[in-house]
Amino acid sequence: MYTPKPNSKFIISLTLAIILFLSLTFFITITCSSSSDFDSDPTTTDDEIDQLIALDEEQEAEEEKEKPQQQGGTHQVKPSEAEALSKAQRIVLELNNDNTKKFIDENQYVLVLGYAPWCPRSAELMPRFAEAATSLKDLGNPLVLAKLDAERYPKAASVLEIKGFPTLLLFVNGTPTQYTGGFSSEEIVIWARKKTGMPVIRITSIIEAEEFRKKHPMYVVGLFEKFEGPDYEEFVKASTSDNEIQFVVTDSTEIASVLFPHMKPANIFLGLVKSEVERYTTFEDTFKMDKIMQFLDNNKFPLVTILTELNSARVYSSPNKLQVYVFAEAEEFKKLLEPFQNVARKFKSKIMFVFVDIKEENLAKPFLTLFGLEESEDTVVTAFDYKISIKYLLESDPTPAKIEEFCLGILSGSLSPYYKSQPIPDNEEASILTIVGRTFDDLVLSSPNNILIEVHTPWCFRCEETSKQVQKLAKHFKGLENLIFARIDASANEHPKLQVDDYPTLLFYPEGDKSNPVKLPSKASLKELATLINKNLKSQDHHITKDEL
Repeated sequence: MYTPKPNSKFIISLTLAIILFLSLTFFITITCSSSSDFDSDPTTTDDEIDQLIALDEEQEAEEEKEKPQQQGGTHQVKPSEAEALSKAQRIVLELNNDNTKKFIDENQYVLVLGYAPWCPRSAELMPRFAEAATSLKDLGNPLVLAKLDAERYPKAASVLEIKGFPTLLLFVNGTPTQYTGGFSSEEIVIWARKKTGMPVIRITSIIEAEEFRKKHPMYVVGLFEKFEGPDYEEFVKASTSDNEIQFVVTDSTEIASVLFPHMKPANIFLGLVKSEVERYTTFEDTFKMDKIMQFLDNNKFPLVTILTELNSARVYSSPNKLQVYVFAEAEEFKKLLEPFQNVARKFKSKIMFVFVDIKEENLAKPFLTLFGLEESEDTVVTAFDYKISIKYLLESDPTPAKIEEFCLGILSGSLSPYYKSQPIPDNEEASILTIVGRTFDDLVLSSPNNILIEVHTPWCFRCEETSKQVQKLAKHFKGLENLIFARIDASANEHPKLQVDDYPTLLFYPEGDKSNPVKLPSKASLKELATLINKNLKSQDHHITKDEL
């Protein structure tokens, strides 16, 4: 079985996909308590849930009465956070092999969390998932939240096509949709409201506006004289299309001013509020859904986004695919933040700027590995253009001026992409040349000779066997001056002209046409490989061949 390759374009796309998958699945938690009442009745109603919770509360109250009284009277204990969480978790219904299909079929909206008890990422989200269930129930939302232990109930997991942990799926009238929201309890609630026909919250009083502003760190506020007409319809469409931000609307200028202070007097208004340096941003384009969405894409992130496990999914899936990353220790970055924000302000809507704490290995290492800098402790500045799968490295001191010059070079196309390379080796006495990224042009593409190159990686279990065959072939063809054998470690070296799909790979570069290498079968026998080499040598103008093995 061949091992997939990490060539320069493929590895960026693959790494981003892996990071995105891990980040999308990082925050979701479930406790593994049994809920036999829910298992046996897949159509439990809200009233029945309330009755079950009431019974639990009565039992808890009885137990509390039996506790010793403190001096001075009965000690009244307020419900702890643990008790509140336990109650919230009871609202999340437990699915099993018997009730899953029936429950999903009989409820219009169901959000299912597929998890495994041993999965640490599954164990991260349950408090948020349970809190979201409580909030949605209090809001009167029709969505029901349920959980499925996919390890305990593999049959049900297979029916729902849950293959990884954790997995979130929304079922609308039995039809599944992948969850695309954030992973805090608030983000789950926002996403759920949008997907269940409640995308916009109407504010009708100043008190409501003040309470809303305290609870929401980011939101879109709209002001309309009437909740109808083409502009309002485009506003609602944008709210439904967006998966992350809560939209709020009012018909009162006074209320709108509470939500968006210092707004200009107008009959119609839209603005974005976020808890960042640039807190208030006014929309100044025509009221069309695509214009509003573009406005949000350009402004919803701060000037410099600090990457965390919680927001990583939003960062990786951002429509802005040109992103500059600064990897540094948190204390060091505090010194860089303000000047870095000043640079970011100059490239707003063109480049997304991200800071990653270099000590956070889960976040930093996957990126730094692409540059061979996974062990670096110094500040590193990189960039990724995910549209064309290329990467860049700032190879000078990360001063604000150098970072700005770096960004200008990327936008103008004058900056060369970065390709990994090991140090140039000494090949003077080598029977098989060691090629690195920096020598690929000279020793392969510009060589006047035929080149047979073995592309390998340290983790490829079949590469050792192929290497032995190449050594024997190099010894057998030793007398041919126009044939050179070489090797390159693709895990540590990259070149735009080296496109490999699996490991090990044997490529024969004819002396007359280096742009079209011939791929030789790495599973072939020694004799078969020698025959193929002779065949390719004979196709050259001045050929000298060697007898077969």
